[in-house]
Order: sequence, then structure tokens, then C-alpha cells
Amino acid sequence: MSYGDAMNARAKSAERRAEIVRAALEVIAERGYRGASLAAVAERVGLTQQGLLHYFPTKDALLVAVLEERDQWDAVPDSRWRIDLLASLVEYNAMRPAIIQTFSALLGESVTEGHPARDYFTARYARVRASMAGVLRAEYGDRLPNGLTPERTAPLLVAVMDGLQYQWLLDPESVDMPGAFRDFLALLGET
Repeated sequence: MSYGDAMNARAKSAERRAEIVRAALEVIAERGYRGASLAAVAERVGLTQQGLLHYFPTKDALLVAVLEERDQWDAVPDSRWRIDLLASLVEYNAMRPAIIQTFSALLGESVTEGHPARDYFTARYARVRASMAGVLRAEYGDRLPNGLTPERTAPLLVAVMDGLQYQWLLDPESVDMPGAFRDFLALLGET
């Protein structure tokens, strides 16, 4: 096989993996992780289950790829996050309900013992809380106007973001997720 042929084959394999990850996102959003099957994902991309296993040897490996892909969409270096960018992220999330539904379904399932995404979410939340504390410190210093430290406020900020997502997914007509988040940010700045 020539170098060009090898590069072309590698590119096609990467495209196919990306297609499988997108299909897995859809299936998980519809059925949850436990209800999603490799067969359903394979069918959605026109493969046999055995063909899918060529790209992802286990359901857990596919789940990790889904979570990593989702994180890439929100990736901003910690040093570049600002409060106003968090509001923009919430607005962006309001434009992609399927991704938010998948994330929320996996998050909810991951609290059970032995779930393959439990360690991922535990580590992710530790990173996110630390990152949010840094954002708050850059904006307000060591104390917010309400008297709390950035470290005490960070879990509340994350809880509001995730809690709004759940409420919005359940009743998007009644919950203005971006507006409610902007209201919360206003509360942070009040004396």
C-alpha cells in the first residue's frame, strides 16, 4: 500500500469512527446508556455489530469516545474562560438539545455504582469546579460581593448550569435557560 493510500484509509477510518460516535450520541439520547445497544448503533450507521466492534471493541470504549467528543465541543483553555463566556456556553447549549440530553442521561445514570462513566464524571466535575473557581477568582478576586469565596461558589455555579439543563430539557417552553443563567450571574454580583 502506498503512503497516499494509507493516509486515505486512515482518513476514512477516522470519518467512520466519527459517524459511529454521532450515531451513539443519538441512540444514548433516545434510550440512555443502559438501554442503548451496540446493535442499534451499528444499524444506524449501516454496519453489523461485528463491523462496529472493529472500530470500538466494547460498549464502554464507545461511551468514552462519546464523552470525549462531547467535551471537545466545549473545550476552551481554562485561562480563556470568563463569566460572559459561560453565559454564551449556556446559550450555545440551548441550540443543541440532543447533545445536552445525551450528557444529562449519562450523568444521571453515572451516579449508580459500577457505571462505566462514573469515574469520568467524578474527574470531570473536579476539573470543572476548579476551573469555575478560577473564573470567579479572575472576575471577583478572593471574595465575591456576596462574601463567598470562589471555591464555595463554584459548585453552586456548576449546579445551576446543570440544573437548568434538566429543567429546560423537561419543559423548554417554560424554562429560558440562558435568561435564567444570566439572572443567576446577576445574583453573584449583587452586594
